[in-house]
Amino acid sequence: MPSGFRNPVHDGYFADPFVLRLDDGTYAAYGTGAVVAGRVFEVLRSDDLVHWRPAGGALEPLGEAWATDYWAPEVAVRDGTYFLYYSVGTGDTGHRIRVATAGAPEGPFRDTGRVLTPDERFAIDPSPFRDDDGRWYLYFARDVLEGERVGTTVAVDRLLDDMVTVAGEPRTLLSASDDWQLFRRGREMYGQVYDWHTLEGPFVVRRGGRYHVLYSGGSWENDSYGVGCAVADHPLGPWREPRSGPVVLRTRPGEVAGPGHCSVVRGPDGDDWLAYHAWDAVATRRQFWLDRLRWGPDGPQRSGPTTGPQPAPVSS
Repeated sequence: MPSGFRNPVHDGYFADPFVLRLDDGTYAAYGTGAVVAGRVFEVLRSDDLVHWRPAGGALEPLGEAWATDYWAPEVAVRDGTYFLYYSVGTGDTGHRIRVATAGAPEGPFRDTGRVLTPDERFAIDPSPFRDDDGRWYLYFARDVLEGERVGTTVAVDRLLDDMVTVAGEPRTLLSASDDWQLFRRGREMYGQVYDWHTLEGPFVVRRGGRYHVLYSGGSWENDSYGVGCAVADHPLGPWREPRSGPVVLRTRPGEVAGPGHCSVVRGPDGDDWLAYHAWDAVATRRQFWLDRLRWGPDGPQRSGPTTGPQPAPVSS
């Protein structure tokens, strides 16, 4: 195989990419978009993180009239069971977070009937995280109408041992703090008009004894859109942002639009790699991009998007 690659790493529509490294060192990726053989969430497989092949669809749909839009799958593994967390609703309304299970990474996953966010106005982008002590947490995005900057915020709750129940103690860990996170001025939401801010797509990693949450902010139609980061000493916080702005990924006008909703995975080379989506040149589809995640003294540094050739994550 060639020693290098360039973005995107998959030509089809594949938004919100989550990449799971399996026990045998291969990879499974899950994305929003295509329906394959009647199942939502396309699954891709790879041996090297760069060359991807189709592996079917993940989830049997719910078959309910209100369940038309399935977004942002992420998968956790415990004791041989694969747990797929996702949100479902219709458009920008009614989304709730649910969980499905399977005995293999490709599925088929079947919904457990559990709604993990029954009391939220709108909840999307679930991201399970296992700490070094074995405890699990579920990060997600939810709408909050209180505070100086109204909009979608990043929240967390504890996942219980069965992996399909949360503690029911959700807390907001990050709210909008800057104008770059503005989604739209004068947006009509919940019967009112707001200057709506958006933080979404959280993903947590622990590096150097600290916890880092990467999140997407703003509107993909704006040049300021991208991925920011906050840091904490505990999964529940408190969280702080050492640097303001989309410091990890940022739109490059005229070249790359809307890079965001990332996940982090260890590559064959042992380094951290950032899987994310960005729009194609004519803004018709979000595609699967990959860049090396670069670290600095304050946490993740600017890591893309890259459009030229770059070295593949080859094992030594």
